Amino acid sequence: MLLGTAAAASSLACRSVAAETETTRPIRNPIAVSTYSYWRYRKDTKLPIEDCIDLAAEAGFDAVEILHVQMQQEDNAYLQMLKRRALVNGLDLCGFSTHQGFVSPEPAVRQKNIDHTIRCIELAYQMGIPTMRVNTGRWGTTKSFDQLMKDRGIEPRLDGYTDDEAFGWVIDSFEKCLPAAERCGVVLGLENHWGLGRTAAGVLRIVDAIDSPWLQVTADTGNFLEDQYQQFQVLAPRAVFVQAKTYFGGGTWYTLDIDYQKIAQTLLDAKYRGYISLEFEGRESHQTAIPKSLALLRKAFS
Repeated sequence: MLLGTAAAASSLACRSVAAETETTRPIRNPIAVSTYSYWRYRKDTKLPIEDCIDLAAEAGFDAVEILHVQMQQEDNAYLQMLKRRALVNGLDLCGFSTHQGFVSPEPAVRQKNIDHTIRCIELAYQMGIPTMRVNTGRWGTTKSFDQLMKDRGIEPRLDGYTDDEAFGWVIDSFEKCLPAAERCGVVLGLENHWGLGRTAAGVLRIVDAIDSPWLQVTADTGNFLEDQYQQFQVLAPRAVFVQAKTYFGGGTWYTLDIDYQKIAQTLLDAKYRGYISLEFEGRESHQTAIPKSLALLRKAFS
C-alpha cells in the first residue's frame, strides 16, 4: 500500500510539473531562410540550392526553405543530395515554395497547374519537406510584374468574368490536389500573395470552403499593403508556415517597415510554434543583409 501511494504521488507530481512546463515554457520559433533570399530574381545571383544550404549553415540558421524555380534539376539523385547536404549541415528542409495559378476560365490551363502542383507535392515528399507554399494565381491582365507592384497587387478582371467564378476555379483546383497532399503528408499553405490571395479574407474564403487539415495558410509578413498587422492577425491562427520579409538597402519593389516584435506577439498569441522563414527582398548584398536579418528575427522570436 505504501509503495502504491508513493507511486501515485510521484505520478501526480510528474503530471503537475509537465502541465506547468507546458503552460510556462517559452515559444522559440526556429528560424529558416528561403533560398530566394540569396537570389531575389537578380540576373547575377541565382545560386544553386546546395550553395544556399551551405551559406545558411554558415550564417547560423536552423532550416532552409527551397524555392522550386531556383532548382536546377528534379531527378531523385539531386533531391537526395539536397537532403543529405542539409543533414550534414545540421539543417532541416522545412518548406517548399512553389508557383501555380488557377485563375483561368480554361480547364486545360487549370489542369496543367493542378498537375504541376501535384508534381511539386511529390518533390517535397522525396526531400522530406513537410509543408509547401501554394498560390491562387491571378487574372494576368497586368503583364508586367513591376507594374503590378506599382498598382499594389491590384489588377483588372478578365472581361466577362467575376471574382466569384475565379474563387470557384481555385477551390475546385485545390480540391483535386489534396489527395496527393494527404498521401504524401505535405501540408499545403496558401499564401497571402497576389491575385485572389491578396487579402486575408480572400485566403480564408478558399481555406474555409475546402475545410481540410491539408490546406492551411502560409502567412507572409510583407504581402499585405493595407492594414498589414490586422490582416496578419486574422491569418495567424491558421498558419502552418511564416515567411518574414526584410528590406535592407531598400526593397526591390517596395519597402515595408515591419515591427517584428508585434508580429512575434501575434504569433505567440496564436500559439504558433513553427518556422519563421526569412525572405530577404532588399537591394543590399546578401552577404551583409542576411546576417542582419537573422539577428533581427532571432531577437524578435526568442
